[in-house]
This record gives sequence, structure tokens and C-alpha cells, in this order.
Amino acid sequence: MKAILADVHALERMLDEDRFESGVRRIGAEQEMFLIDKSGRAWCGADEMMRKLADNKQFTYELARFNLECNMSPQVYGGKCLSAMEQELNGLLDTARKTANELGGDIVLAGILPTLRRSDLSLESMVQNPRFLALNNALAQLRGGEFQFRIKGVDEFEMTHDNVMLESCNTSFQVHFQAGPKEFAELYNCAQAITAPVLATATNSPILLGRRLWRETRVALFQQSVDGRSAAHQLRGRRPRVDFGDGWMRSSVLEIFREDIARFRLLLATDLDEDPMKVLDRGGVPNLTALRLHNGTVYRWNRACYGISDGKPHLRIEARAFPAGPSVLDEMATAAFFFGLMSSVSHEVQDVQRVMKFDDARANFIAAARLGLQANLTWFHGKEYPAPVLIEEILLPLAREGLKSAKVDSADIDRYLGVLHERVKRNRTGARWSLDSLSAMGEKGTKDQRMCAIVRSAVTRQKGGDPVHLWELADTGEFEGWRESYLQVGQFMTTDLFTVHPEDVVDLAASLMDWRHIRHVPVEDNEGKLVGLVSHRSLLRLVGQGMKGKEQQPVAVKDIMKRDPVCVAPGTATLDAIELMRKNKVGCLPVVEDRRLVGIITERDLIRVAAMLFEKHLRENQAE
Repeated sequence: MKAILADVHALERMLDEDRFESGVRRIGAEQEMFLIDKSGRAWCGADEMMRKLADNKQFTYELARFNLECNMSPQVYGGKCLSAMEQELNGLLDTARKTANELGGDIVLAGILPTLRRSDLSLESMVQNPRFLALNNALAQLRGGEFQFRIKGVDEFEMTHDNVMLESCNTSFQVHFQAGPKEFAELYNCAQAITAPVLATATNSPILLGRRLWRETRVALFQQSVDGRSAAHQLRGRRPRVDFGDGWMRSSVLEIFREDIARFRLLLATDLDEDPMKVLDRGGVPNLTALRLHNGTVYRWNRACYGISDGKPHLRIEARAFPAGPSVLDEMATAAFFFGLMSSVSHEVQDVQRVMKFDDARANFIAAARLGLQANLTWFHGKEYPAPVLIEEILLPLAREGLKSAKVDSADIDRYLGVLHERVKRNRTGARWSLDSLSAMGEKGTKDQRMCAIVRSAVTRQKGGDPVHLWELADTGEFEGWRESYLQVGQFMTTDLFTVHPEDVVDLAASLMDWRHIRHVPVEDNEGKLVGLVSHRSLLRLVGQGMKGKEQQPVAVKDIMKRDPVCVAPGTATLDAIELMRKNKVGCLPVVEDRRLVGIITERDLIRVAAMLFEKHLRENQAE
């Protein structure tokens, strides 16, 4: 902390002495991606990938072993900067894809990978980097208990987890915009104002662990996954580490760094390499290592960054809200929209604070994340618009003027803003494509197969290079990994469960079997923990004892349930589950995680699986 405070004082001195680079504008970006296996599921191949990519310093680890990141070279803002960035990004992704293919895997750009499973989110999947492990431990200690997740969308997601690995469900396309010290506050406020409408056009994260939630579920998930607030701090209304902010900036970048130091505990430390004041005294440029390390553990959606380029210090705004994908061209269209608005809005409006309430900017951000292009957004002077109207009629023309004023190549402007215009006109964001694909597939295959079909279809279309508004919907017919869909019980187990409580009457269990045409009803307590199983056979035994239809005290479920039934985990191999059922002579296996019921498989499920695989096998032979 002493080092952080020293860095802040050094930064203040650098601002006073006008030591920062100014008069030049650069842009840049960071691309995060998922590593997947051939069936489209998370593949923990980061260590193998990084060994093969060791000579390419643009690639780096992310939190999970199924993530990777590449950093693009800064571009001077103007001319063909956008097409140069696209060309470099395509080259980096081609390198990553080729490397993954050589190792038996692949890559995909997605805000959240639809095929992720809870079993992917253990500490075993975390990159075994001391910094990541320390970050996990520090946040867990601050939290004082398990991490709680609650997100409501079309479906509802509620979960407790004992580590920060749900953060790794998120991948983004983060863009950077360099700003001079004297214009920083003005440009940062501009970024805050425009983030919501840009995000509304870019949503690509509608599915988490099989649930359809927000159009950009990353926003809710990321905030909760690194929330180090204890219950007491949450009740007090303390701001989470991932946040949009509390108000407009007034004058200096120092406001952000000071506020974050005041609000958030130090999580990580490192070896200190210098006294920043001494470095300044001899005319050098300090690294501000401690301050940058702390800044990396506070996740504002628009983050203030200090950097050094060619020996010169600079400031930049890192826009973190935009997801990875759906295609490189789509990402670049989103970036062009953001950069153009940064240029034009800051020129059109001298002070954003005078024409927009901060609460409106923050409310817009949440609305865009939840609803995408279906959101209503409040713009300057309190005027409310449907997102497509605001974008088409007001913001796209502004972005075009901003790019022109920066002397960006006119062909690039037409190309990228044309893609964004078509995306909005057709209401076809990546999120919309995924949800429409799911709807079109209906009940084809299993849920696992439908999720895999979305991922594999996205991979194919990303390789083709077309923007998402031209993509055909995904279909299970494109997915070839049918056999891989049944290797583990978690891939085809029934999750829409009807359960009873130990104190319920047996009549309820019998009625559920009759109404739902099932032969087994799990028994769980108030915490969702499995405590028993009522089978059709146990009910028949009760009838055989002459207890049905007589005047008597009602029989409770706990009196006839089988306690401590044979169970499996979602990751249990299907063949092992079959052997367990045969060995124990049972007709079903509850599926549990941490003693909590998450699904069930029955003999009927296994017969259905066998029939589908046999039918698929016959079709393949006929095709040959």
C-alpha cells in the first residue's frame, strides 16, 4: 500500500509537470477466446498452446486453462488503422486456430461458451499461476463465504460456488483509446455515455450453463464472480469491484485511481522495482508497478490505464464491456462505432455532464446488457428512444462524422459502419442468432447437442469471415459429435425434476408418478440436498401391505423412501453408470454435486440413448 501511494504521488507529479504524451491518438485491442475440443466443449489446452506459441509474445494466459488472449499492436488513429487492426487480428487468430488444430482442439469467439458445464469451473481448470491462485484466495477471504450467483432472464440462474472461476466464463474484445491528460475526463465521460448503445449492438452472451439469461449475461456474471464484498458490506451498499461507476469525472484521471484505492482493499502484491520519485528526478519514466497491479484488480467497465510506449508515458481508456465475437468483422464494426462516437460526441458536446444524467447512463448500460436492441435508452436532454432508432437516426451518423474527422479511410468507414447498420436493421446480434438457433432446433437432440451445435456452427461461420447478420441459423444436423454427447451422464441427464420432501405424504409421490409418467421421485431437503428416493416398486410394496385405501394416519415419504440411494456425479462416464445400475440392481441414478441434486438418469434414458446412437450409425452407413 505504501508503494501504491508513492505511485499515486508520482502520477500526480507527472500530470503537474506535463510529462505525458499528448497530441497523438492511438487505438488498440485485446482479444480473448475460448479453447474447445472437436465437439465444441471447453478444452483445457492453454499450457500446451502457450508452449507452442512461446515465440509469439502477443499471446498470453487468461484465468482458465480453456481461455487464451492475444494483444494487438497499437495503431495511430487514422488512415487504414481499422483494416490494419482487422488484418493483424485475423493473422493472430489463424495462428491460434492452427496451433489448436495441431493439438486436437480449436478456438471460438463467444462472450460465454454455451457448452460450459459446472464441472469445467473447478480450480483444476484454473491456470496454475501464483497470481491467479492468490487472487482467488484473497477474494474468497474478503467474501467470507461462498460466492452467490443470481441472474434472471427467460430462465433463472441461481448457484453457489467456492471459487472465482465463473469469471472465466466471460471472454471479451476490449478496445483501447488513448487520451491526453487534459482531455481525459471529457473523453472518459464520453465513453461512459456511449457504452450502452454500442453494447446494445454487440451482445453475444445469452446462454450460461444451459440457461437463457441476459443478452449480455457477462455483465451480471462478471460482477458477481469477483464480488469480494461480505454480507455486511453488501447491506451497506458498498460498490462491487466490477461496476459502471458512481458519477461523472470532474477534472483528472487521479479521481479514478484515488477512489479505487479508497474503496477497494489491496488483493495482490509483487516485488517492487523502483522508487518512482527517484526515477522522475533523473528524468526517467516510472513503471508505477504497484498502482497498475491494484488497478488490474478493480474492474470498471471503462477502465483508466497508465502505459509506456517507446519510452513515453500515456493514458488510455479501456472499454471492457464488449464481448468476443461473433466474427472478427463484427468486432471491428463494433470498435469502429465506438471509436467514431468517441471522436464525434466529445466534439459535439463540450461537457457530457450538462446534457445527460449519470443515472441515465448507468441505467442505459444495464438495459442494454439485459435486452440488447430491444432496450429503450435515454439519450441527451432526457430524450428516450428505442435502441435501434437512437442508433440508426442519431449515433451512426455521428460515428461516421467522428471517423471522418480522424481521417480514417473512407472505404473502411463504409465497410465497418455498413456491417453495423445491417446488424441493427435486421436485429441480428450474436445473442439473437444463438437464441433464434435454439428456438429453431426445438427439441431436436439433447440440450447438450443443441449447445454443441451452436458452438460448432459458430466456429464454421467464423472461419468463413461473414458478419453475423449473414449467418444461417445453427442446426443439430451440422453437429457430428453425437457419440461424444453421451460419454458422461451430465450430457443427457434429466434436469427438469419433480421432487418431494421427507415430510410430504406418500400420496403426493404417487400422484407425481401418475401425472408425469415416471417411476422414481427423488426426495430432497429444504437445502436441495438429496436424502432419499421413492420408487414405483416401494409404492407397490406399500399397497401390497394393505395400507392403501384404509382409514389411517397418512404415511410420510420418509417412512418408505430408500435412504442414501446410489448416486453419480455429472462427470461420471456413461459406461460406469450402466455398470453401477447393473451391479446394484437399480432402475435409476440420481445425479448430485456437493450432495445437491442436479439431475437423474433412468433405464429409459439409456434405452433412448442407445436407440439414437444406433439410428445415427445406420444413417452414416447408408450415406457411405
